[in-house]
Amino acid sequence: MTELSVIIVNYNVKYFLEQCLYSVRSACKGIAAEVLVVDNNSVDGSDILVKQKFPEVHYIANTVNAGFSKANNQALKIAKGRYVLLLNPDTVIQEDTLKKCLEFMEEHLDCGGLGVKMVDGKGNFLPESKRGLPTPEVAFYKISGLAKLFPHSRRFGKYHLSYLNANEIHEVEILSGAFMFMRKAALDKVGVLDEDFFMYGEDIDLSYRLIKGGYKNYYFPQTRIIHYKGESTKKGSMNYVFMFYNAMLIFAKKHFSKRNLKVFSLLINAAVYFRAFLALLKRVIEYLFIPVTDFALTFLGLLLITIYWSNTYIESSYPKTFIIYFLPAYAFIWLISIFLSGGYDKPYRFSKLNRGILIGTIMILSGYSLLNEGLRFSRFIILSGAVFCFISTNSIRWVLGLLFPKTFPLGTPKNKRYLITGSREETERVKQLLYHTNATPGFVGLVSSSSENFENGLGHIHQLKEIILIYQINEIIFCSKDLSAKHIIDRMSDLQDLNIDFKIAPQAGDSIIGSNSINTSGELYTIAVNPITRFENRRNKRLLDFSFSILIILTSPYLIFRVKRPAILFKNIFKVLIGKKSWIGFDQRSFNKLPHIKSGILKVTDTIAQDKLSQETIANLNLLYAHEYSVKTDLNIIAKCYSKLGG
Repeated sequence: MTELSVIIVNYNVKYFLEQCLYSVRSACKGIAAEVLVVDNNSVDGSDILVKQKFPEVHYIANTVNAGFSKANNQALKIAKGRYVLLLNPDTVIQEDTLKKCLEFMEEHLDCGGLGVKMVDGKGNFLPESKRGLPTPEVAFYKISGLAKLFPHSRRFGKYHLSYLNANEIHEVEILSGAFMFMRKAALDKVGVLDEDFFMYGEDIDLSYRLIKGGYKNYYFPQTRIIHYKGESTKKGSMNYVFMFYNAMLIFAKKHFSKRNLKVFSLLINAAVYFRAFLALLKRVIEYLFIPVTDFALTFLGLLLITIYWSNTYIESSYPKTFIIYFLPAYAFIWLISIFLSGGYDKPYRFSKLNRGILIGTIMILSGYSLLNEGLRFSRFIILSGAVFCFISTNSIRWVLGLLFPKTFPLGTPKNKRYLITGSREETERVKQLLYHTNATPGFVGLVSSSSENFENGLGHIHQLKEIILIYQINEIIFCSKDLSAKHIIDRMSDLQDLNIDFKIAPQAGDSIIGSNSINTSGELYTIAVNPITRFENRRNKRLLDFSFSILIILTSPYLIFRVKRPAILFKNIFKVLIGKKSWIGFDQRSFNKLPHIKSGILKVTDTIAQDKLSQETIANLNLLYAHEYSVKTDLNIIAKCYSKLGG
């Protein structure tokens, strides 16, 4: 008889899922358990990972993102266990977690649901491990900030039950959806997850229904898990804010009286608009402040230079047309050029900024030379403006980076100093993996996970604190093949006061996962993956599409006859310029899941003879293009298949 069914809903978090499943596999030893993974139409290769590395897992592949509730319910319908665990993929559970939870449930027959002590990627306790019912009063205390100001108050601290000892067992009202260990008989009585909740709120609703069904929910801190705080849903986004508070409204309509519902709705709507305002303000400051300041200062500098030049040397004023249209256009061209050169990517790099200014200046001067003589007002203003733009944009970044280094980070971050702890073979493997990522380590030291040192090692795991201080370490990577999850969490807790980051390297995997802050989702190092979905790659691909289209137009008298159907070529150019198509796209004959990009005039498979293309070859070429994109790849395809651009 199956004792336990572990259900995990996955959506594009392949590497976190891998680490989670390894920990579940270890925790299931000695237990009659089944593991079910429901995938909500991921495109990151999660299906291949599960089938290759975890053949024992029952894998359910959805063709759409069905949402958290519906996906869990799919698995609950076929789950065979007497107990059920709903588990997030961005978690790592201890080897004793499932066994201890089963024992507690067997000893407490009144227990319908059980939650455990959760820590984040730095080993800090997560307050959502235990929660109270979000009544209008409790919600007000949280939204107003009173709960944060008075965490030990029984009145104000009800949302996270912060007045209760985090190391003691307590009866609680709400369990966290990241880890919900429940009695299957209780679910049969009160029902499964409410599918009106797409994401968020379903854990509150189900927890409350368990209590209304005559059961008790418990907080059980005698085992711990790591929870990376929602990698698949970025909590700083407005989408998260609206989805979360909308879930609260659904819950209120379902369980509160009309009077309480009105109060709750008022609070929720106020909170939504307040959070929306704060999020908008934050985005304006973080993303628009520097571009707007660049434009304003550059335009102001051009205006002052124009006034000075006209009064001092030509003793006449420039026409209003020049000031109203030309000066803003110059500033805008520099701004766009800086953007396309990566001058607004964080951390801000002066090399990218100044490259953008130089390219922008060349573009302005080139355009200037093509103008009618009557519109060529002054090269001096353009060149002087470029110098002013260089000084002002560099200065504003330097000042803001000095005053607000977290919001406006400058330059390349200092190379971190790493420690890797595990066996000799595993630490060497992870060391090589680290050097193949974009982590660019400044120092990598190896520490034995046993009491014996090995060659080139700095010591053993019991000496971690001393080694960290002596070698000024920024980050520790634990090899999960050699260290238990319990041992890793213990070490994270012991070293909390040293302000270092922690990562875990799954056995035989090509990823290193951790979280540098309670406010950030999990951070991921993987072997040389440069996905096409990265913002920089999407921008560079669009820049290539636009630039190449203009180049074809300018050189059409010479190159047009190399294309089979010139008329179709110009039609394609128009489609690319307006953003309807890209010059290079996937071969749509493949059935594998791929990230969404614009369809291409040319396909990634066009360089290979079509009679030599199997479905497997098409799928592999598509995946390679999606996971290892570069502008050079697009240029190679265009160069080899130029004659097909009119296709």
